[in-house]
Amino acid sequence: MKAADLLWTPPPSGGVEALPVGKWWDAVRVSPPVGERGLELLSDDTGAVIQDSYGTLYWLIAIGSAAGWHLRGTRVLCELADEVTYLGVPPVDWTEPSHKGNTHWRVPLGPGRYLTDTRLLREALAAADHIEHGPRVEGRQLCVRCQLPTDEPVLVGAEGGSIGGAVYACARHAPEYRRHDPLVLLDALRRGPGV
Repeated sequence: MKAADLLWTPPPSGGVEALPVGKWWDAVRVSPPVGERGLELLSDDTGAVIQDSYGTLYWLIAIGSAAGWHLRGTRVLCELADEVTYLGVPPVDWTEPSHKGNTHWRVPLGPGRYLTDTRLLREALAAADHIEHGPRVEGRQLCVRCQLPTDEPVLVGAEGGSIGGAVYACARHAPEYRRHDPLVLLDALRRGPGV
């Protein structure tokens, strides 16, 4: 995308501004571990990326180009029929986390760096998800940490020896668990949820 294609202007240096998603672009919100890995995998193929004070990354993408995505720790922010979603956009010169609130351009907006190619972003985030969280598990599972059901279960362990099964956590709590031997996890996955 060329600079001439930039149909909007980031806010002036006064501070972060809430801009409506779906007017000029949609955004993909990605949790820190998957986002960092995705950014690494995309390398020079990334467009502009915003990072908030929690480390969450937001890629700007073409409107309507990411419908139907289902990746753990990833949410597509788009215009909905009955509500408006806003994204906090920092001034274009906030490229370091030193400003109030620390929201900044992790990958600065500029000529040649505006929207990220949605296909490349999806491929990078799917690979990052697999690297960070292991194999994708279908169906709802109970998080071992918060005891709430999650549609994005992450396999974090095995319990009960030969008669046990898989132990899951939600994407938020999965980073709290140390990595286990992948062969043990695959065996637990074959056996199913623990009792």
